Amino acid sequence: MTITTEDTVDCSAYEVTDSYFGAPYIDVDELRDEPSPHRYIHGGFTGCDTRFAFSYPPSDQWKGRLIQPMEGAHAGHEDFFAGPLGAAMGGLPLTIRAGGYMVETNMGHIGDDIDPKGGEDPTIYGWRAAVESARFSKFVAEQVYGEAPHHAYVWGGSGGGRRSPLVLENGADVFDGALPFMGGGDVAPFPATERIKGAQVMSFACMFNVQRLLRDPATSGRLIDAMQPGGSGNPFEGLDSHSAEELASLYRQGFPLGDEFMLFTPMGQIWLWSSIADLLVEQDPSYFENFWTKPGYVGHDLPTAVQDDLIDVVTTVSRVVTVRDLLTDPAFEAPEYGLMKTMAGLMAGEAGMDMPYAIEVEGLPAGYRLGIGMQLMSGAAAGRQLYAIGNVADLFACDGHGEANLKRFEGVQAGDEIHVSNRKFLAFCYFHRHHIMDDAQFDSLRQAGQPIYAQHPVPLMSPLMGVSYTGQYAGKLLWMHHTHDSSLWPSQGLIYRGAVVAAQGPEAAAEKFRLQWTQNAEHIPPSYLPNSTTRATSTWLIDYFPVIEQGLADLIQWVEEGTAPPNTTFEYVDGQIVLPQSASERGGIQPVIRVSANGGVRAEVGVGEQVELAVDAEVPPGAGTIVSVEWDWDGWATFPFQHEVSGEDTAVSLRTSHAYGSPGTYFVTARVRSQRDGDATEVNRLISNVASARIVVS
Repeated sequence: MTITTEDTVDCSAYEVTDSYFGAPYIDVDELRDEPSPHRYIHGGFTGCDTRFAFSYPPSDQWKGRLIQPMEGAHAGHEDFFAGPLGAAMGGLPLTIRAGGYMVETNMGHIGDDIDPKGGEDPTIYGWRAAVESARFSKFVAEQVYGEAPHHAYVWGGSGGGRRSPLVLENGADVFDGALPFMGGGDVAPFPATERIKGAQVMSFACMFNVQRLLRDPATSGRLIDAMQPGGSGNPFEGLDSHSAEELASLYRQGFPLGDEFMLFTPMGQIWLWSSIADLLVEQDPSYFENFWTKPGYVGHDLPTAVQDDLIDVVTTVSRVVTVRDLLTDPAFEAPEYGLMKTMAGLMAGEAGMDMPYAIEVEGLPAGYRLGIGMQLMSGAAAGRQLYAIGNVADLFACDGHGEANLKRFEGVQAGDEIHVSNRKFLAFCYFHRHHIMDDAQFDSLRQAGQPIYAQHPVPLMSPLMGVSYTGQYAGKLLWMHHTHDSSLWPSQGLIYRGAVVAAQGPEAAAEKFRLQWTQNAEHIPPSYLPNSTTRATSTWLIDYFPVIEQGLADLIQWVEEGTAPPNTTFEYVDGQIVLPQSASERGGIQPVIRVSANGGVRAEVGVGEQVELAVDAEVPPGAGTIVSVEWDWDGWATFPFQHEVSGEDTAVSLRTSHAYGSPGTYFVTARVRSQRDGDATEVNRLISNVASARIVVS
């Protein structure tokens, strides 16, 4: 059925439920063809910064649902799911496939800045803006379709996984189900009104410290190699006692074994530091002073651990670099600029190609540069504080809090004076020792219940991250978490389950909560990650977006038909998630896969010698059938060989062989995909997993 805008939406009869928000207004109402035909309505609520965007597909494609995806990080954009990363996550096409119209909101603030009216009230940014926008979308839907949606769902990952449970908890009159993935946060009694305390702050501190201590290419390469298939399995080999101690602490706190490459490829983690660094210093100035001056802190007790990395100088800006410069200037073509360019490209979708994204500062002394503070001392931007989220040689991409996030290096010119100092960041690298929470993640930093190190108050996160979880809600919630997430570690995936049991009891939790683990999934899909020097990222990590879409379909079926999705069986041992080896015992929806080369996870052969390869795969009960099995011979993700499979089997055992024409080390990888309906031609909801073996050819 064709959609039109002939019938103008009348906002006048709508009465806000939440009196914080003024009357709604609509400033755009138009038909759009991309990415598929829909009626696009944009507007906001008067008197505040809350904005919304509604996308209504034709009525013959609408199945009566409201579906609201939640942006990650701090949010702040009501058009994220129309951008490149949001579209990759599914965006409007996923919404239409799920039978919904799409609601987006900026969560009550523009960019990374707070609403002057709302101030630091975290309830606005955590759920109230989303809930009122959804309510209004139902009012509009009645005029567009002639009826309101019969069910409403909210879903999101990372920061969206942080806030989507809050929306379900506090929007019982609006939402029926939530699918958060990769979320985290602390727990408080309902109704929670205080800003969250985030374990991610301490997690990232320890992660950056290990990256700093082990960043020498020989050391980092040895660590990564040890933990890949067929490696030694000993990550501590060759480390001094201090470095080994910090790495062990990292693992015990939950950093996933086997994802060590991401220690040296920081992405969203360093953004969090840039966004909250000023808040941390403001809340706990004594820590950043004590670190350098008092016994009990590494900066004072063990200066050799930090002194060679210290940078604290006043100098001048050499060049301001825009996103366009970074993406088009031949000076930035070298591979080491790849990660920075990826992040800049994503940023361009929000802020434009001409945003002043980075600066060059020549002549800095040797030291640790990631996370370094950069405060403009002269010129139009004097006083602005930024922090390095990416660095190559003398080039620094930076971000900051509030206005600094919106402006970056706007107004900065070559020759402006700048204070470059990493004193705060080096102190932050040991933050985890001195700010422990009650979560099991921090048990290794206690002995007999007592903290090992001097303690400071656990910091509050930005109000834009919302309030604490409560575990109290009326609908259904399917929590999905990743086993190889270096931003929201697997240990974070356990918190909400405990909150639900504590708030509602085991019986209610069994009726209303499910937890599924996605094996070999990172925080960001491999297509957005750089490759290592030895293999492609997609040979050990999977694209998890099809898993999320299947999860959303399962949540809808659970809410509307009563068929509950399965949990994933697991153990939590020394900070790590351990999954059963058989699909029938593991459960969930993802295929389980095992690979061997000459019968083991490592084979040593000569040039031209055939290697016998085996892949065994099975899907959990009710999760569909195996529709494809592919081999990549060398670890570079070309996957040139595909087995013939019927598409009807729930388990396969397949064999092949391959010979290598040149000496070297190769990570042979099998990729298996399953589909709920056994449809090999379906391009959506293809659930994948990978496994590898090491071939050493001499």
